[in-house]
Amino acid sequence: MKYIETLREGERIQEIYLCKQKTSAMTKTGKEYENVILQDKTGQLDAKIWDPGSMGIEDFEALDYVEVHGDVTVFNGQTQLSIKRARKISEDNVDPANYLPCTDKDMDEMMTELLKFIASVNNPYYKQVLSVLFIDDSKFAEAFKKHSAAKSVHHGFIGGLLEHTLAVTKLCDFYTKQYPILNRDLLLTAAICHDIGKVYELSDFPANDYTDAGQLLGHIVMGSEMVSKIIATIPDFPVKQANELKHCILAHHGELEYGSPKKPALIEALALNFADNTDAKMETMKEIFESNSMAGAGEWLGYNRLLESNVRRTTE
Repeated sequence: MKYIETLREGERIQEIYLCKQKTSAMTKTGKEYENVILQDKTGQLDAKIWDPGSMGIEDFEALDYVEVHGDVTVFNGQTQLSIKRARKISEDNVDPANYLPCTDKDMDEMMTELLKFIASVNNPYYKQVLSVLFIDDSKFAEAFKKHSAAKSVHHGFIGGLLEHTLAVTKLCDFYTKQYPILNRDLLLTAAICHDIGKVYELSDFPANDYTDAGQLLGHIVMGSEMVSKIIATIPDFPVKQANELKHCILAHHGELEYGSPKKPALIEALALNFADNTDAKMETMKEIFESNSMAGAGEWLGYNRLLESNVRRTTE
């Protein structure tokens, strides 16, 4: 199989990819064409069908597997495919593992490590919240383990939510050693719970797109609501501790313009925001480097909206 990350300008290919997205558009001269986003486990590829009505273009839709024939080009520094022929392929003839991006880490090992952090939480109320989510509710725990952390920004792959959550939890655990003023039980519980709403904000692969609730509410509010429902089932849960945990979740993006309903008012909320931001941006850099590692990219790799900067590799 010719994976997307290996494609080079000037190549003519015949390969099967997953159609992630397909939309109609119009050129400046009024000629209709189609924008297609193709995907395999190594990434996504922008493709164009400049003559949708031609004999070689058969009907297919988003989330279909499609055999495409076309020429690889580069436009504005990005690899593209000009599709000359296309036909839908039966799911029985493909291995989905070749088309769905997945963490390169062992998901079972990461889950075991996360459960060890849960076991280390001493506060009985916070531990009950974590136990309800990750021990008692096996269906949720399994969904969490395999879920994506984003549609496209960072950790947008199977196991991405678990990988990101574990990384944030490890950073927060380090912070508690460096800054003993931090309440470790609160911070670790908030770190483990901060993105639980993403299980319902984003649909499963291969769609990995925003759900209706995700569009209307977002994972921050959804996560806070999930924790609130669990807290309501735990007798005598201290009100202040409940509010502190929910505040950390609500404030973990740090700024109102980044989607947080509240800015951090607790030192633990501030620490969680820093840990979340650190892992998100480190992973974004990593994914930028990986996506350009085999594409003949120049020294500068382009502007990234999350980083708000043009990105360059460090000199070796």
